[in-house]
Amino acid sequence: MRPGELILPAVAVLLFLLSILSLTSGCNKALCASDVSKCLIQELCQCRPSDGNCSCCKECMLCLGNLWEECCDCVGMCNPKNYSDTPATSKSTVEELQNPIPSLFRALTEGDVQINMMVVSFPVSEELSHHENLVSFLETLNSQHENVTVPGNSIHGSLDSQDAICPSPCTQMIYLHASKARSNMIESMCTVVYFDDCVSIRQCKLYCESMGGSKYRWFHNACCQCIGPECVDYGSKLVKCMNCLF
Repeated sequence: MRPGELILPAVAVLLFLLSILSLTSGCNKALCASDVSKCLIQELCQCRPSDGNCSCCKECMLCLGNLWEECCDCVGMCNPKNYSDTPATSKSTVEELQNPIPSLFRALTEGDVQINMMVVSFPVSEELSHHENLVSFLETLNSQHENVTVPGNSIHGSLDSQDAICPSPCTQMIYLHASKARSNMIESMCTVVYFDDCVSIRQCKLYCESMGGSKYRWFHNACCQCIGPECVDYGSKLVKCMNCLF
């Protein structure tokens, strides 16, 4: 077969894939194009659940992986999503990284840093203020230490039943320790790193792993944030990549 004969079918397949994405109005092309194209080329997402045929659903889900929820509409597997009211900067994908190296992350984010990234530090309390369950989170810390039971052979065992509740002075002491630990945690600083340029989600994960980060947040406009070990949640929900703000 001549080289030209190989190129034409490849171009035809590419144009076909692009036409599918264009026809799917709800599809998040910036996020999904690469992975959807890969799955379609492998013919793993050819069935149509809307027509009662879900023979390929499992294979398609495995192919799209953690992008299934965001990209299933691009291959006709689920109902189209309405992105008109949700800009890409307001949505993100987060993941905890295996085997973080806190000392490496701290070393790379202290003092002078690389010119293609920006280091941002803010109180953990600010990080948690974005969390919907901040109040219940703090209440849980209290309840874990207020209702403390002591065994029957404890020094306090004779003061109450075998599962006696810790007497008032003891409870106050434990509560003070819990409050101090909570205060120290809330007052600590969360450090994150933003890369200046837009990157893919795979690049974002790779960069953050190479920095020793604990987690990463990849915004759907392709801004990447690496999250340090002191952060309790998933860093900041604000996009601050210099060349990737929209």
